[in-house]
Amino acid sequence: MVAIPNITPLEFSRVLSELQAMQWRPGLVMEEIGSPQRIAPHSIAISADLMEGDDELASGRLILLHDPAGNEAWGGTYRIVSYARADVDLDMVADPMLPDVAWSWMRDALEAHGASFGHLAGTVTASYGKAYGDMEGTEDNAEVQVRSSWTPALDNRDPLVRHLRAWEDLLGLVAGSPVLPDGMLHFPGRSS
Repeated sequence: MVAIPNITPLEFSRVLSELQAMQWRPGLVMEEIGSPQRIAPHSIAISADLMEGDDELASGRLILLHDPAGNEAWGGTYRIVSYARADVDLDMVADPMLPDVAWSWMRDALEAHGASFGHLAGTVTASYGKAYGDMEGTEDNAEVQVRSSWTPALDNRDPLVRHLRAWEDLLGLVAGSPVLPDGMLHFPGRSS
């Protein structure tokens, strides 16, 4: 899935190997996408669609940035940037608690997987759309988006996989798909 570039620092290559070896939950279709080139000397980005048959339940993107010299704003040498979105029931989008609950999913997922992190920041957007004019007759839609970023402490004691597991849990939570218990997380060969 993830191609490891030839010219990368050893530490970033180790982290990329962890990403490449990740066994994703069933139904999560992953693809490497273009990553930002000006934010950090080294980066990789992936997109994900959480599918149930032909239906997309959620989608997202995850970007891993690495600056060996460190970045003062990040408070470290790595930064993970995440985006997750899913359609929700029209009743849910009007609930004033939805943003608070959706934000707690991100923090709780990181903590549940024992991921060490700092500088967690982000936004939650709950939106409702109604079609007019030539689009009239199209169903009303509502969605929730969770945008977040954090500084992971990536080392031998805190591998990237903890952060990746948290992110896949977030995709499931925004889709209303429960977090799968250990042992049911993945099927070999289902990660592309």
